[in-house]
Amino acid sequence: MYHGTLVHMSIHPSTKGFVDVERIQTGVRMEKRLLKVLKALAELRDMTLGDLLEGIVLHALEGKVPFAPGTLKEIEQLRALYGLQLTAADSHHLREKSRS
Repeated sequence: MYHGTLVHMSIHPSTKGFVDVERIQTGVRMEKRLLKVLKALAELRDMTLGDLLEGIVLHALEGKVPFAPGTLKEIEQLRALYGLQLTAADSHHLREKSRS
């Protein structure tokens, strides 16, 4: 469970030490198949979904690629498994299905 957001940068992240953070629980809505791929990738890496998302976002905010080539191949397999055909080009054109 996440509890709040507070980052203490007493140790540089590139060292072997840890950076203490305080986390909060958040509710976000995400495309169903995309979430399945992310959950499966987190499971493969033996990490939580939150840890995976934090890493992706921190890389993205610095303009860095979050995944190594081998991981990208695994992601492609997961995308095929879960039928995820959306791409980055689709990101500004998504509309939620109306519920009847």
